Amino acid sequence: MVETSAAPALAAPEWAGRERAHAARADALTAGRRERRSRGTTDPIEDFLFEYYPIRPGALRRWHPGAGTALAAPDADDADGDGAQGAGDLSDDTTDGATDLRARLAERATWRWYRDDDGRVGLDAAAFLAERGPGVRWMHALLSRTAERPAQLGCLGLHEWAMVYRQDAHRHPLPLRLGQEGTDAVVDAHPVRCSHHDAFRFFTPPARPLNRLQPAREDQLELDQPGCLHVNMDLAKVAWKLGPACPGELLLDCFELARDIRLLDMRASPYDVTGLGHSPVAIETAAGRAEYVAAQRAFAERSDPLRRRLLAVTTALVGAAGDGDPLPPG
Repeated sequence: MVETSAAPALAAPEWAGRERAHAARADALTAGRRERRSRGTTDPIEDFLFEYYPIRPGALRRWHPGAGTALAAPDADDADGDGAQGAGDLSDDTTDGATDLRARLAERATWRWYRDDDGRVGLDAAAFLAERGPGVRWMHALLSRTAERPAQLGCLGLHEWAMVYRQDAHRHPLPLRLGQEGTDAVVDAHPVRCSHHDAFRFFTPPARPLNRLQPAREDQLELDQPGCLHVNMDLAKVAWKLGPACPGELLLDCFELARDIRLLDMRASPYDVTGLGHSPVAIETAAGRAEYVAAQRAFAERSDPLRRRLLAVTTALVGAAGDGDPLPPG
């Protein structure tokens, strides 16, 4: 097991700066959600990320260095950058920078799955894996197998259409762009090829037999592929579930990806999003289908390095556990 004392340590000015930058970036990413909640309103596109996964703005703001990296205690002359307020309750007075940093490090050592090893604070991988080991191994297998597969780009986003097919009650409080009859006609006219269980499970009963696959949870390791919008959105879920083992910057990168994919998902859906300020991707037309496939390909390319960064985290964790082959049998 990797001990905190054996992990590389970030100097206090470096980790304090990264912590502060992470908090500012997270605040910017969640500003809309927090403002809407203060007014009691919702956005059916962006709020999905917080409600479905679910990811809490306050917890998203908390920075972690990730597995295998410790945080060093400050030297006596260390100050917290320029004194700007960071992720905790920090003083604007730079004269006590080292004192503030030591207090923040001591507080972090009390966080779940953290440990203090002679002033070096970091993830206690043994404690983390004792509680999360099976989940980490499953996510490792999912990331590995998905990364090995070619991207399939022929679904045209019809999963959202199948979720409202021949049904008057819909998931989102938005009108259908083509109306119910027009929406049903689009589904009837195109092959439905959804391979992602968490999308398929929301299909209406009449739509389910139209899908070429009948994906179940136990099929996920065999079916998830890197062209699927929902598979790539789920990188945010993986990063979130890895908790303090995932570097904070990687978590926010995955969250931004999911946010951007969610917008395409709804622009290409049967819902009319023009009232929210977005133009539709009309997949019922040749031009719309070409636009969707191009965007889907771009997201697959953007997702690949993030998937591999997450895979590096899970690889290190299962390697530290000394379990041999971490992959379930294929």
